[in-house]
Parts: sequence; structure tokens; C-alpha cells
Amino acid sequence: MVLVGILVVFGCVIGGFVMAGGHVPILIQPPELVVIGGAAIGTLFISTPGQMRARIKHVFSVAFKDTIPKKKDYLDLLKLQYELFMVARRQGVLALEPHAAEPQKSDIIRKYPYLAKNDLYRTFLAEALQHMANGVSADDLDALLDAELDTFDKVNHLAGGLVRTVSDALPGIGIVAAVLGVIVTMGHMDAPPAVIGHHIAAALVGTFLGILLSYGIISPLVSACEIQEVHHRRYLEAIKASVIAVMRGAAPATAVEFGRKMIFPDERPSFAELDKALQNLKGV
Repeated sequence: MVLVGILVVFGCVIGGFVMAGGHVPILIQPPELVVIGGAAIGTLFISTPGQMRARIKHVFSVAFKDTIPKKKDYLDLLKLQYELFMVARRQGVLALEPHAAEPQKSDIIRKYPYLAKNDLYRTFLAEALQHMANGVSADDLDALLDAELDTFDKVNHLAGGLVRTVSDALPGIGIVAAVLGVIVTMGHMDAPPAVIGHHIAAALVGTFLGILLSYGIISPLVSACEIQEVHHRRYLEAIKASVIAVMRGAAPATAVEFGRKMIFPDERPSFAELDKALQNLKGV
């Protein structure tokens, strides 16, 4: 849908321009693209020390995908946690250690590929289980998981905020390109009116491109990434809520209910759906 949206943006903008009598070739101005694109990329390089370049790549890679967990993914998470909590209740929390130490080899975790294949989710759950097996108190684990979630927020805010800053700068960079175009035009004042008009049109294309790329492409891409990161955090919070609840003495079925309540209502499995899914689990 991201690619469809980009096509709609360009299609409607250029289509309206043509309907108004405009000529598309005048919009093709390589010098303006060099000024705007080069300045934007250079600004981004200046602002990305350390690991920020990799984080910037992550922003755009996520923006072009749909990584938001679906209702089935949440239901599988609750079923997975219920199975793990039942293991802890029947065999003691030390029985969770093999699942936590090597989650990729856990026969329970491997039953749920959405979490098993996601490094972020799998690591978050495995480390929480490891702390449980190590005897960390519920309050301390609550604080530890909160710290992890806070770090998750900050690293995503840094990358997304940086790209948004460059996006906000694009209209200004477009004005720079337009001013350069005007300077070029002033050097051709003795030319025929048609030539002067062409140079002025080329200069205005710079402002047009800067605004279009900022508000029509880059800023929406950052928003798409930020929305998906919010959903990833919600998934992690569902893991945390269930783990903390079971550590504070809640029964496994009640503990996963705490996790279910953390899910957005339009993506949340109903109480009946979860209850039926837990009853259908064999060997639990």
C-alpha cells in the first residue's frame, strides 16, 4: 500500500498539472534534483554519527513493509505464554531455562513461528523467562522490562525524528534550489521572453519538489514507521503484562488475560476466542 500511495500522490499531482494545461517535461529538471537530493542526503550524513545510519535504513525498510501484528499473532502469543506458564507451574520455574537459553530450539516456542522468527519479540520473551528462572523478583523484573521498553522507544524516536527533521528541511532546501534558479535567470535577462520564462519555471520546480517530497513522501513514510513501532511496543507490553502477572501469583489463564488487555481493541482476540484456544491446547 505504500507504493500504491506514492503512485497516487504523484499521479494526482501530475495529473492535475496536466489537466490545468501544464507540460510534464518542464517538471523534469535534473539540476534541481541534484541540489535538493544532494543537500538532503548530505544533511542526513552530517546528522548520523555512530550507528544512526543503520537505524535510518531500518526506518525506511520498516516503512515499506506491513509488520504490524495481526489478531492471530496476538492469539498465538497468548497461547505460547500459557503453555510456558503451565510448564513453570507443573515443573517449577527452572524448567523454563532451556526455553529461555535457546528459544530457537524450544519445542514450545517453535510452534508459533511469528514470534519465533522475530528477533525482537523472541529475545524480549526469552530474557524475561531467564530472569524468572534466575529468581528475579516481580518488582525488579517489572523495572527491568520497563527499562527495555524505554530504550526501545528512544532508539526509534532518534531515527524517526532525524528523518522527520530532514523532511521538514526539504521545503527550505527547495527554496535554495529556487533561489539558485533565479540567480541563473538573472544572468539571462537579455534572452528572449520564452527563455527567461523557462528558467523561471525551472527555478519554481525546485520549491515544488522540496514541498512535495517533504509532505507527500518522506513525512508519510516516517509516520508509517512510527505507527508500526507503536504496535511492536504494544506486542512487547502484552508479553510483559502476562509475565509480571504470573510472577505475582496469577494463574496462567489469568496471566495471559492481563496480556490480552494490553492489545488494541480492534486487534484483540475476544475473551471467548482466547478461552476456546486455551481449551484446545493439547498436552497443557
